[in-house]
Amino acid sequence: MKAIIIFLLVLVSLSSSTAAQTTQSADSVAKNILPNANTAAGTPAVKTAPVDLPRVEGKPVIDGLLNDSVWQSAAHFTDFLQIQPGDNIAPSSPVEAYMAYDKTTLYIAFRVTQPKDKIRANVVRRDNIFDDDYVGMFIDTFNDQQRAYALFFNPFGIQADGTYAEAGGEDYSVDLVMESKGVVTGDGYTVEIAIPFQSLRYEAGKDKKWGIQLYRRVKWNNNELDSWMPDDRSRSGNLSKAGHITGMEGIETKRTLEISPTVTLSQSGRRSRYTFNGDPNGRYVNDGVKADIGFTAKFGITPTITLDFAYNPDFAQVEADAPVTAANQRFPIFYPEKRPFFLERIDMFQSPMNLVNTRSIVDPDIAAKLTGRRGKNTFGIIYASDKAPGNFGKDERESYLICSSQYQADPDRYCPAGRLIDKNADIGVFRFKRDVGKESNIGLFSTTYNFVDHHNHTGGFDGRLRFDKKTVFEFQAVGTHTRGFFYDPDTDNTTYRTGNGVGYSAWIERSGRNFYMNFLLNGKSPNYRADVGFTDRVDTNYAGIFTRYRTDPKPKSAIVSKQIAFASSISYDWSGRSQRQFSEVRGSINLQKNSSLLIAFQNGYERVFEHEFGPRRRAGQPGAFFGPSSERSAGVNAIQFRANSTPTKQLSFFLLLDGTWGAMDYDFGAGDFPRASYAAQTYGQNAPLDPGPGFMLTIEGNVRYQPTSALGTELNFSKYRLRRNDTGLIAFDDNIYSSRTTYQFTRNIWARARLDYSTLSKRFRPQIVLGWTPNPGTALYVGYSDDLSYNGRNPYTGQFEPGFQGNGRTFFIKASYLFKKSF
Repeated sequence: MKAIIIFLLVLVSLSSSTAAQTTQSADSVAKNILPNANTAAGTPAVKTAPVDLPRVEGKPVIDGLLNDSVWQSAAHFTDFLQIQPGDNIAPSSPVEAYMAYDKTTLYIAFRVTQPKDKIRANVVRRDNIFDDDYVGMFIDTFNDQQRAYALFFNPFGIQADGTYAEAGGEDYSVDLVMESKGVVTGDGYTVEIAIPFQSLRYEAGKDKKWGIQLYRRVKWNNNELDSWMPDDRSRSGNLSKAGHITGMEGIETKRTLEISPTVTLSQSGRRSRYTFNGDPNGRYVNDGVKADIGFTAKFGITPTITLDFAYNPDFAQVEADAPVTAANQRFPIFYPEKRPFFLERIDMFQSPMNLVNTRSIVDPDIAAKLTGRRGKNTFGIIYASDKAPGNFGKDERESYLICSSQYQADPDRYCPAGRLIDKNADIGVFRFKRDVGKESNIGLFSTTYNFVDHHNHTGGFDGRLRFDKKTVFEFQAVGTHTRGFFYDPDTDNTTYRTGNGVGYSAWIERSGRNFYMNFLLNGKSPNYRADVGFTDRVDTNYAGIFTRYRTDPKPKSAIVSKQIAFASSISYDWSGRSQRQFSEVRGSINLQKNSSLLIAFQNGYERVFEHEFGPRRRAGQPGAFFGPSSERSAGVNAIQFRANSTPTKQLSFFLLLDGTWGAMDYDFGAGDFPRASYAAQTYGQNAPLDPGPGFMLTIEGNVRYQPTSALGTELNFSKYRLRRNDTGLIAFDDNIYSSRTTYQFTRNIWARARLDYSTLSKRFRPQIVLGWTPNPGTALYVGYSDDLSYNGRNPYTGQFEPGFQGNGRTFFIKASYLFKKSF
């Protein structure tokens, strides 16, 4: 509570200063055509007025050549400035842009002058262009300075398309239907783009303005970024610094229906546990060929409102998640969403407390989503009927049959799985936001999750407020109501009851030309549950501050820029007991060839309580921890080093080294590493938990090599090793190797091979996928994935198994085709 009171006092003082700064801000609007003392050049008058885009009749051929008459009459954007690493200085070479439109399409072109031998251009998959040179833009089609489309193109015209939100950054998981082509010329490259208005959500018509930021990235020159608009480094955000385009009138408005049927054929094999007459060691079972048919549909009700629907969609991911270590993990691991149905307008459902994590919707029979905007109001609704919670596997079903045969009189009492098998969970989300002024909004949130006798509901409000050009404040408050099973450490029982919880988040940042700081408060009460979202920990409060000072860049110097930062935080539970304290000082330098070095020093402590792991000790009931104490604590000191560089077009690398003294081992054991604590070594592996500190070594490395424009490979290595102080034994040692190689036959046809191996799990996971992705909604994938143990242990008996043993494999063919009709 003390931290909350301090925060409110800080907020009041900031609000007072904001009132004085607002007047200054209003005056500066009239002065924005004058030179800015903070920049090499001010905003020229021609860039403060909206650019009127001409309407054209003839359609250009999108071939990247810029030889159509359309470009002669198009609006012309020149006088780009280098804003990274330089500060509004002349770019290393010229760049120009052109824009025009007709009743159905927005046309954009770029002409870049650059030595041919310094152009970085590869034939890569969509959205994977950011190791190349590229051009592109943010287009704020509602001019609310809060969110925009992010559209970028490499010299071959290969696209990276997505969204940008001031509150959440860039997200390139959304794909738009559009056409683009680029050509590398003798003195640079040119790119042509045609974006159907039907692919965008927008407001257009007389006097309607769109925000526009035009960019060009130059990789060879210290990752140079050029912008059509100057950058005021004393102002936070990007969209508030945008220029504007207007003149888009008479756009043909049609309702568009898109239907994309999907057919998936798969054949799988797996290691099965046992059957009525089976082997308890398990056996390998090959399933028959399975066909799965479904479809997704999208209906554009208006240019600003869209309805998405899916029936029996195949939501299986084509490519696997990156491997992570599960050793010594107390809390769940977050995996990002990759499925196209949920990625559409995912920014609408994002909030500081992660109330919506669409990966909680695993395998729906049906799903529907309505998103849109009317005036200053934005809204979103999601409904899904998810069969995953009740879709038990063959092993679980056979276990239930065995159980129910033994308790025929009352199987539901002794075999509770019978109440859950083949039941669906109903999931709903409601989201509403209203813009209040430029770059500010307030909103409401509600979610519901219902599965048999488990019910969870959340509701709350949030907002993002810009006080002035330097200060932004975000907040969220949530209440939760749950009817379900809760574990009670006082009785060591799980009881069915009602639990009500609250959560909160408050974040404020202040940025300047060289100095930046933010302050964050958040917390979740013991009974907080958000089943549609992602929650890493409950019964916790967090308060943290981060400050940073960065020098002005010197693009031609060996050291381009320097930075020093400080962070400090504390966590405590809702009984007021401290859980963790952390402080860090770090310094970094940016060098030539896109290189940087960082060193950090950390200090703090961690404290854990036995009721977080199991029963709380009391008369007649032993606690979860060994020995006389119901808690453990340890001082923590760490040093970290990071380096990265891109010395050539073909090669880049990253390295992290971290040594932490006092890292807590929670005494879970992992893989072939038995519990290493004093209690486990003295009294056996079934002794109560005995968490304790040790030395943690972390090494992470990455090398990317692109020998040709079509072939690229990436190697990753991660090492995590913890050695206990009290026994000197290794608690776990996990070495994760991952390789990924992609060959791009054309911009739409590709093959990818991947291999992951963990020394802790002793598992190889190879995967190969061949893909054809000509446009969003139309695709063909042919793939094979396997899961093999090498010198591992039987998952059912724990016995050692020499050599390779199969755990599961899948061969699949997945095809979809987009049908589109406008009317």
